[in-house]
Amino acid sequence: MGIKQYGLQEVKKELQQLNGKQVAELCLRMARYKKENKELLAYLLFDADDELAFAESFKQDIGLAVSQVPSQSYVAAKALRKTLKLVNKYIKFTGSKQVEVELLLRFCRNYVEYVDRRTSHKPLRLILIKQLEKVKKAIAKLHEDLQFDYTQEFDALLDDAVTRLPWLHKHDLLL
Repeated sequence: MGIKQYGLQEVKKELQQLNGKQVAELCLRMARYKKENKELLAYLLFDADDELAFAESFKQDIGLAVSQVPSQSYVAAKALRKTLKLVNKYIKFTGSKQVEVELLLRFCRNYVEYVDRRTSHKPLRLILIKQLEKVKKAIAKLHEDLQFDYTQEFDALLDDAVTRLPWLHKHDLLL
């Protein structure tokens, strides 16, 4: 026997019936059980009002993590996946397509700059290709003014990547 699962609407109705102190106690209790809950609560309380500043501060962490990727292909792929897991968690926290594009573009830029260019390790190559495709999809969901700006940035990144990475083909990734 397990605990009965309730839908989001039922939970919302129940939360609306509670007073502020009870809701605060529930949030703190939830934050104690899982690190991600605590991180999300901290983001919502302290950083959610300025998503782009949050993304800007996290970009430095991405750069540092990617710059320290080892040269062995298998270990490098593993380290990059770990960094991507963190990037995707913060993208999920913000829920903003613009922040998603910003963070993924930074990840891809750092990949092009720091990861071994001569690698023939397919999983390592696929990490960049999948993220570039993800950026392309996210740009398409933005407002048209932002689309124009990010498309230019994406094209510049692609041009740089194609000149540095002989295995990357631009025609597959054009917007």
